[in-house]
Amino acid sequence: METDLRLESSLWIGDKRYRAILTGWHFKWTEVDKKNGDKKTVSVPVAEVIGVEEGRVEILPQKSVEDTDKDFTVFYVKRTSSGDSYGLLWGLGQTQFSCPSRVLRDQWTKHLRTALKTHSPLRPHRLLAFINPFGGKKKGRMIYHSVVAPLFELAGISSQVIVTERANQARDHLLKKDLTGFDGVVCVGGDGMFSEILHGLIGRTQQEAGLCENDPTITLQPCPLHIGIIPAGSTDCVCYATVGVIDPITSALHIIIGDSQSLDVCSVHHASALMRYSVSLVGYGFYGDVLAESEKHRWMGPLRYDYSGTVVYMSNRSYEGRVEYLPADPLFSSPRDKTRCLSGCSVCSRTTERLFHSSNSSSLYSSQSGQFSAASEGEWVSVEGRFRSVSLTCMSSSCARSPLGLSPSAHLADGTGDLILVWDTHPLCFLKFLYRHTTTEDQFDLPFVEVHRVKAVRFSLPEGREEDGQEEIRGLSVRVEEEDGEYIDTVSKSGSQQHLAQRATGSNVTNGQKTAIPFLCGMCCNKSPAVSVWNCDGEILPFTEIFCKIHGQLVRLYARGIEDRSALHNCGQEKDESKSICIAHN
Repeated sequence: METDLRLESSLWIGDKRYRAILTGWHFKWTEVDKKNGDKKTVSVPVAEVIGVEEGRVEILPQKSVEDTDKDFTVFYVKRTSSGDSYGLLWGLGQTQFSCPSRVLRDQWTKHLRTALKTHSPLRPHRLLAFINPFGGKKKGRMIYHSVVAPLFELAGISSQVIVTERANQARDHLLKKDLTGFDGVVCVGGDGMFSEILHGLIGRTQQEAGLCENDPTITLQPCPLHIGIIPAGSTDCVCYATVGVIDPITSALHIIIGDSQSLDVCSVHHASALMRYSVSLVGYGFYGDVLAESEKHRWMGPLRYDYSGTVVYMSNRSYEGRVEYLPADPLFSSPRDKTRCLSGCSVCSRTTERLFHSSNSSSLYSSQSGQFSAASEGEWVSVEGRFRSVSLTCMSSSCARSPLGLSPSAHLADGTGDLILVWDTHPLCFLKFLYRHTTTEDQFDLPFVEVHRVKAVRFSLPEGREEDGQEEIRGLSVRVEEEDGEYIDTVSKSGSQQHLAQRATGSNVTNGQKTAIPFLCGMCCNKSPAVSVWNCDGEILPFTEIFCKIHGQLVRLYARGIEDRSALHNCGQEKDESKSICIAHN
């Protein structure tokens, strides 16, 4: 096909005449006044055209078609500000054009569709969609069928839809079923459903590559299928951190145009076995305690997190531990460099070059192989003491309540994670640290806080405390649940190849689980449990000693990172008059 495709003619929008030009990469139209002078010009990248339809067509909120011989409608991405969010909202822009003849109308529709095929080769054609009907406000099915499905149909995307009925159904399907012919997998739900798909795709990829996920020294193979996230859960942290907004239409449009955003993944191991994969948070101490406490109050709904956070804070807990970490190269980036990982991030781009274009490499990730060998053991740094919290994140972990996130300068795809150590301190000092997450103040600019960019982390109890810790967490019931409590399951002890056992009925809190210090005496009582639990992307891990490794760019999302707001002023979108009804030009 010709890449220098070009078509030019006069078209009408409302009662105004425009000079429309289609090149290989852009479709633009310029208003022409009575003196034949140029006025406003609107330019839409061909890559952001969603679809072209004959006639006067409306898609949302309901589809309507007025079949006319000389009209055609172009649908494309239209950006708007998202208020307090850092990203940009994407809406479905549309303009109805009128031609002097049907022959010219057919030329325009043919050339526009040809340009789409030529310059958007990465667009998906067939998708596998999983809908969690229980997550969030239980609107997953409604969101998909009323918003997402019409957009997919407009773009010519076919999809197989599975409404899940149990925990890990999506993961099990991806591990066992034939995925031939699918370009990607769509998750309609929250972070829990995303985690299922993440585990399923990574596990399937390693199975087919003949790799053992339990071995923390191996280099995992990247997943060939993209993941699309349609936010419909109570927590949509991954979507917020990779797109910048929580909006189903925005996410659906990113999927349609075939955007691609690589994502680092952290594997969490215990006793030579894979426990879980994480992309947003592996947290011990405060964040683990909050999650464990919230499990006792699921009847409160999302409010349980605020309540549990207050209870745990008033309990005034800290924990002994030994943290060992393998620092990343400080020449590439730093968690204190005040940069933001935005769309087109140069740090992540340089990492892509190192990972995928290293010379004399037989593996996509060979540039990282050997970094955990014995030769690199001397690079490890070890610290020991009492901590309020120990956290590891592969992204900023921003959300609506914490717009900058746990680590504002973390990167999505640089092959590293940010390790945040909060040493034991006065309760009011710790409160200041927590409060700064809701503001733009630097939460790391405190004397009791450290942050390090790392490739791997080990956590263990100090010598002599291992037995006490194991006794305290023995028998802990591990539960993997969606926000409404419908999905309950236990963590696999041998990687994705082994199915998760179902939680025994009625086993809410076992004898071995720690008990919270009473709410009102937490500030003055010294009866603190010896160990905490790990919060792994909202799931409890009942093991104190773990090893975490960052796998660079292991999965790819249908996203492009958070767009800089300056894109709103440079995108060349039209004003309100371009939505007006077209009339025929004689």
